[in-house]
Amino acid sequence: MAPIKPFVLFTITTILFSFCLFTSASSRGLSETATTVLDVSSALQQTEHILSFEPETLEPFAEESETAAESFPLNSSSSFSLPLHSREILHKTRHNDYRSLVLSRLERDSARVNTLITKLQLAIYNVDRHELKPAEAQILPEDFSTPVVSGASQGSGEYFSRIGVGTPPRQFSMVLDTGSDINWLQCRPCTECYQQSDPIFDPKTSSSYSPLPCAAPQCKSLDVSACRANRCLYQVAYGDGSFTVGDLVTETVSFGNSGSVKGIALGCGHDNEGLFVGSAGLLGLGGGMLSLTKQIKATSLAYCLVDRDSPASGVLEFNSARGGDAVTAPLIRNKKVDTFYYVGLTGFSVGGQAVQIPPSLFEMDEAGDGGIIVDCGTAITRLQTQAYNSLRDSFVRLAGNLKPTSGVALFDTCYDFSGLRSVRVPTVSLHFGAGKALDLPAKNYLIPVDSAGTFCFAFAPTSSALSIIGNVQQQGTRVSFDLANNRVGFTPNKC
Repeated sequence: MAPIKPFVLFTITTILFSFCLFTSASSRGLSETATTVLDVSSALQQTEHILSFEPETLEPFAEESETAAESFPLNSSSSFSLPLHSREILHKTRHNDYRSLVLSRLERDSARVNTLITKLQLAIYNVDRHELKPAEAQILPEDFSTPVVSGASQGSGEYFSRIGVGTPPRQFSMVLDTGSDINWLQCRPCTECYQQSDPIFDPKTSSSYSPLPCAAPQCKSLDVSACRANRCLYQVAYGDGSFTVGDLVTETVSFGNSGSVKGIALGCGHDNEGLFVGSAGLLGLGGGMLSLTKQIKATSLAYCLVDRDSPASGVLEFNSARGGDAVTAPLIRNKKVDTFYYVGLTGFSVGGQAVQIPPSLFEMDEAGDGGIIVDCGTAITRLQTQAYNSLRDSFVRLAGNLKPTSGVALFDTCYDFSGLRSVRVPTVSLHFGAGKALDLPAKNYLIPVDSAGTFCFAFAPTSSALSIIGNVQQQGTRVSFDLANNRVGFTPNKC
């Protein structure tokens, strides 16, 4: 056999070395998926805690006083903040196991999403609000900040805050809702009132209570209204069949000892039926004319939502400064409906890799349909089916190390983490253009659906063109709406 020449040997060695180097680099590239840690044991402990939690009588907040706080005119830019709380401290859950609680939440959440979609569709198709008639119901003769609590124990994703109503002020726990505009609370006398944690508001005890006449501009701003004895009547119905009917009035609203505002239009509900158990009513924080945000002429709105199964509190703020470390995005307006807060989302990444989704799926069309809104009342983020499928498939592809299990309700991607204390999972990030991205904590997209260790990917598809960023993805993040400059800010770990 002829000896191998040195030049040939050198060439073969070089080729082999290059091949090995390329193979090694390729392997590293495939394995370099960005991951984060999901604390399985902590999440499961919370599922047990919420089931066994005994509601406590709220200790009065330092700002809760029956002495009238300093009053500010409606054009004030004063700042206020209030704590936000979870409904579990108001009313004990009726569910005996965590899975049934989750199923109840998801059912209510789907009804809420339908309500938002219907509201948008009515606006797009130019349905005259004066064509909407109230159902038959008997009616008997500036930086504001407040604490926010999760409503998880009642089978909903709602959050609550306590505010004062009337003169002297009485404190009430009210649902926060960025997807609606009407403020209302239960009032005596009741034709039908559900159980709430606070005594029902009695207008006779307030010197600032004033019914609005039918010709009042606030009455004309209602989607559904009627007139009786020259008093304006309102009605608000929700997707789960819940509704409230009563008098539209003006009252003084107090934000603890930090201040109060006179002349706020709100509904005094005498017939209130449905799944509102625990709260006294609702604060409409949307962008419409009758929302609390608009009525106090707030230049900004911000909130921090605690984990949905937590008894801790977050915060609700008006007219506060946006944090310098916030991930910002455009706040987009819809000419057809002024309630919703649209955000300029451009896409997602999973494991540090961009998900292939056409940006047009997140854009609003000329008719006002589509786009993506930020909503604190919806729990689970909804994405157009094509966008959802791409996001889910990207996650599943990079989560090959996780043990899959069968889906639950609207969740089609679930995993079995039983027996694990923690697990590494691919990262999920929201992108807003200009290189700005919000990295979600693992607990904001993999959530327990029982106490045995089943976790599901907390996104869902929708056939609607409207997408929604829900509160599960927002928890633990300070969300701020700069209404003066049309910017949305997300600041992680600032609650």
